[in-house]
Amino acid sequence: MAKNIQSVERAAAVLRVVGAAGRPVELAEIAQALDLPRTTTHGIVRTLREVGLLTQPNHSTAYALGRRLATLGRARLDPNDIRSLTTNYADALASHSRQAVFIGVPHVRGVAIIHHVFRPDDREQTMVIGAVVPFHATALGKATLAFAPSAAGGGLSLERFTGRTVRTRGRLDVELSRVRAQGFALDVGEHDPDLAGIAAPLRTVGGLGVGAVGIVGTVGTMVGTDSQPRPDLVGHVRDAATAMSRAIVAGR
Repeated sequence: MAKNIQSVERAAAVLRVVGAAGRPVELAEIAQALDLPRTTTHGIVRTLREVGLLTQPNHSTAYALGRRLATLGRARLDPNDIRSLTTNYADALASHSRQAVFIGVPHVRGVAIIHHVFRPDDREQTMVIGAVVPFHATALGKATLAFAPSAAGGGLSLERFTGRTVRTRGRLDVELSRVRAQGFALDVGEHDPDLAGIAAPLRTVGGLGVGAVGIVGTVGTMVGTDSQPRPDLVGHVRDAATAMSRAIVAGR
């Protein structure tokens, strides 16, 4: 029989102690109630505070249950909040990459585009905010699905868009494993034969995926003759995703 994880048990016990008190509780009281060393208790409550499960009212030294406990059942971030926290970084990404930038969040049918920054050139472009792109055939979709696998709700449809579209769950699982290992997703002509995309996940507290940011451009501008993405573009996307994720965590 598998053993319970002691650190999780202790964190749960701390929450129970604070919740049962009905008032802010000092660190020494929590340690005494659980018969734990003060240093161990401090590490637990500090972590719980940083993820929003505990708070220190009015900047006191005592701890109370955090507001995030009440919202665990609706943990999905509001798309408007994600957009407002990441807009500046999306603009910078478009400038650095010279490609169109998209931010998306999980949707029952794929990834919903919540922000779109035009490619910085004079060619005609169409705003696509509100559109839903498929999980399996776009970099944005694969970056989202790899770090939030429940987003598809178990009913993933592998529709064919081009000859390069992933059509089997086995192949998609291999690609998602690669995305998790390298930290970014790629599609080359999988949704549109003339376009390629590079995307990276947006993550909140604890590494939970809440969406993705990506760039899209012509195949020739995005990948080399070996169909591998340009390293500079990968770097721009990953740097933007890291900065956006930090902003999301700070803004929660």
